[in-house]
Amino acid sequence: MSASWSLQDAKNRFSAVVTAAKREPQTVTKHGKAAVVVVDAAEFARLRGLDRLHAPSFPELLLAIPKGDWEIERLDFEPRDVDF
Repeated sequence: MSASWSLQDAKNRFSAVVTAAKREPQTVTKHGKAAVVVVDAAEFARLRGLDRLHAPSFPELLLAIPKGDWEIERLDFEPRDVDF
């Protein structure tokens, strides 16, 4: 689990946040809720690489749709009334 810093503490001790982030991610909170996470640059690059490695592009997703001679069943329902 990462260490947690309030935004004010993180601003006042930014150098300490950066030093600690080299060891493990540091969470910065704003109004008691997690706002951002400070991570080591090498870890960020690694995570970005994983993201790009596993995420197919939109055209790849479209091309992966099964082809065939099949029909899509339509739902039988009445559209809702909309007041203008």
